[in-house]
Amino acid sequence: MDIWRFQRILAIRLIQWALASIGLGAILALGTKFWRGVGSQFIGWGVINIGIAYFGGRMAEQRVQTLPDPYAPEILHREGANLQRLLWINALLDLVYMRGGQWLARNGGAYRRGMGVGIFVQGLALFIFDLIHANDTPVEQD
Repeated sequence: MDIWRFQRILAIRLIQWALASIGLGAILALGTKFWRGVGSQFIGWGVINIGIAYFGGRMAEQRVQTLPDPYAPEILHREGANLQRLLWINALLDLVYMRGGQWLARNGGAYRRGMGVGIFVQGLALFIFDLIHANDTPVEQD
């Protein structure tokens, strides 16, 4: 699979996760203060992830259209390596989000604790998402 197709699939998967998060968050937001806190994070992260997937997909499509030969081996290699690096950086950031979520879950009232749990769960899900896709990123050899 080439990097351009992989990026389209990645964007679709991120949007699917985001929509599931928003839907579950809307349900959770109907509960107690704790669950409203969790739900608020699921909704917020879902909206942000839709934006990331949309703009990331658009940028990839623009690159395909503007590069002289987007399927040249050196381009495929460079684009794959860049995406892989970005996914590894995101995985490290996900660990930071998870740690922040843990801290928030231990401090404050019910709503803040719920927010912390929501942040932790979203960070964990994205950590797994980023790890899987970083390992699967096609990095064509020259």
